[in-house]
Amino acid sequence: MAHCGGSPVGAVKFLVGAVASAPAAPEPYAALAELWRDRRSELKEGLEGNGSLPAVLAQAYFLFLDGDMDAAVMTLGSVTGARPEVAWGAAPWFGDARFLDAVSAEALAEACLRTLDYGHDLDNDEMRERFKPWFHAIDLVSERNPVPESLAAMSRLPRACGRYEPALALCDRADAVDRIMWTAVARANTWQAMGDLDQAAASFEAALALDPANWSLYLDLADVRAAQGDFAASVGLVEQGLRHEPREVSLRAAGAAYRTRLSGSSDDLRALIVLAPELANASYRKLLIDHACAGPGLPPALVAEAIGIGKG
Repeated sequence: MAHCGGSPVGAVKFLVGAVASAPAAPEPYAALAELWRDRRSELKEGLEGNGSLPAVLAQAYFLFLDGDMDAAVMTLGSVTGARPEVAWGAAPWFGDARFLDAVSAEALAEACLRTLDYGHDLDNDEMRERFKPWFHAIDLVSERNPVPESLAAMSRLPRACGRYEPALALCDRADAVDRIMWTAVARANTWQAMGDLDQAAASFEAALALDPANWSLYLDLADVRAAQGDFAASVGLVEQGLRHEPREVSLRAAGAAYRTRLSGSSDDLRALIVLAPELANASYRKLLIDHACAGPGLPPALVAEAIGIGKG
C-alpha cells in the first residue's frame, strides 16, 4: 500500500479524510483494512488514547474488522454525533450483513443516543438522507432483537430527524414485547414533537400508571397540561410529584410558576425568582417564567425582575 512506508497513524488520518469526502467509497476502507492487517501493533500504540475524529472513526472500523460490532457501532455513533453533516453511516461496513446480523439492540440504542449528544438540528431533508443507513439498521435490529428499553431509546433518533411515524412504530414494536414506562415516555415525547398535546398527555398518563412513584413523570405531564392552558391540573400534578421528591428544584420552580399563573400570587412569583437560577435548562427556566408572568394582577416591577432572570 502506498502509505505504509510512513507513519501508520498519518496514513489513517489521510484515509479518514478520504472517507469524509466520500463515505460510501470502498477504497479507503480497503486501505485501512490493509493497514490494520500489516501494522496493527503500531496502530494500536499510536491510536491509544487519541480522541481525535480520524482516530475514533478508524477505531470504529477496526472494531468491525475484529468482530466487535457493539463497540464499533457505539464508536461510530460518537463520530456521527460530533459531525452529523458527514454521512458516516454510508460506510460499506455499516450496511454489511455481518454487522447488521450481529450488533445488539442495546449497543445500537446507545449509538443512536450518541448521535444526539451534541444537540445538532437533524430535522431537515439533508439529515434525513444522511441517516438513512441508521434507519435501516434500526428497522432490522429492532425486528430481530426487540428489547423494549432499547427500542424506546432508538426511537429518539428518527424523532429528532422529524420521522415521527417510524418513531411511533418502534414504540408499538416495543409494547408488543412488554409495556414499560420508557416506551410510554418515548411515545409521549414523539406526540409532543408532533404538536399533539392530547396524545402526549395520554401517553404520560400511561407512563405514570406503570411507574407511579416517578416524580419526573408528574412534572412532564404538568408541563403538557400547562401548554394546554390547564394550570389547575398542572399545580395538582406538581404537588403529587413533590410527595415523591420534595426537594427537587424543578418541581418546586414549576409549582411556583403554575400557582402564579393561576392566582397572580406575588409570593409565588418571588419564590420562582429565587428558584429559577438553580434550573440548569435555560429554555425551561424561561418557559416557567413566561407562564408565571402571565398571571393576573402581578406588580409590574416584580414581573420585570422575573423576566430579567429568564433572559439571563
